[in-house]
Amino acid sequence: MKWKGRRASANVEDRRGRGGGGKGLAVGGGLGGIVLVLIITFLGGDPGILLDGMDGNGTNSTINPGEPYEATEQEQELAEFVSVVLADTEEVWTKVFAEEGMQYEEPTLVLFTDSVQSACGTAGSAVGPFYCPADYKLYIDLDFYEELQRQFQAPGDFAMAYVIAHEVGHHVQNLLGVMQEVQPLRNQLSEEEYNKLQVRLELQADYLSGVWAHHAQEKGYLEEGDLEEALTAAAAVGDDTIQMRSRGYVVPESFTHGTSEQRRKWFYKGFEAGNLDEGDTFEADGL
Repeated sequence: MKWKGRRASANVEDRRGRGGGGKGLAVGGGLGGIVLVLIITFLGGDPGILLDGMDGNGTNSTINPGEPYEATEQEQELAEFVSVVLADTEEVWTKVFAEEGMQYEEPTLVLFTDSVQSACGTAGSAVGPFYCPADYKLYIDLDFYEELQRQFQAPGDFAMAYVIAHEVGHHVQNLLGVMQEVQPLRNQLSEEEYNKLQVRLELQADYLSGVWAHHAQEKGYLEEGDLEEALTAAAAVGDDTIQMRSRGYVVPESFTHGTSEQRRKWFYKGFEAGNLDEGDTFEADGL
């Protein structure tokens, strides 16, 4: 992706090296219900991993907030990259919202290490990148870039761009009121039925990330191989692929994010369409 020398977002909050602290994970009723699912956007696994590395007070005991954080040259470059990607999403969604007669409210991207406190609770880096609808913020430990390459076999800077765009997609859903429609149903449906709604929510975020990629291509930002990197990343984080790798078998009724094929399909559909019109996953038959 062509990104060097371009505008970086001013909506980046750098908390690297500070540790999490605070209230602990919000997993109860109300907002916590949807956050529990959104917070494991890419791993799609056991919510118990949110507590890994935490002490009894919900804080991460490995962080010494008194020590200054020193980023490596590679990490600092990655921080600059994700800031440029965020700026791109700001431009694209401001334009798309304006075309629909709406105003886009920009989210904040929080960089952290090991653990972080959000309005949705405390989370460890093991959960992967996540979006908190309560504070309009995206959270990411930049070490996830290495995980994409090693654990998910999804290398390339545009794979990471897809990750950022997907989380921004959740923010777009929040602004459009989609999350507010889905969340109350958690206490009305069985776990299996609610999981199906979560799949549609995640696939719509994939579609929205594809919409961003469409406009990034129009601006000439994509390089050869970028689209393939995003599609590889989308497939790598499919529920079936993750479960097969971690368990050796799949449990379709437990899917919350969609299969690898579905995630690729909806990202690419958004990439081709470039608008909001064709991204209603909740009405789509068969996905």
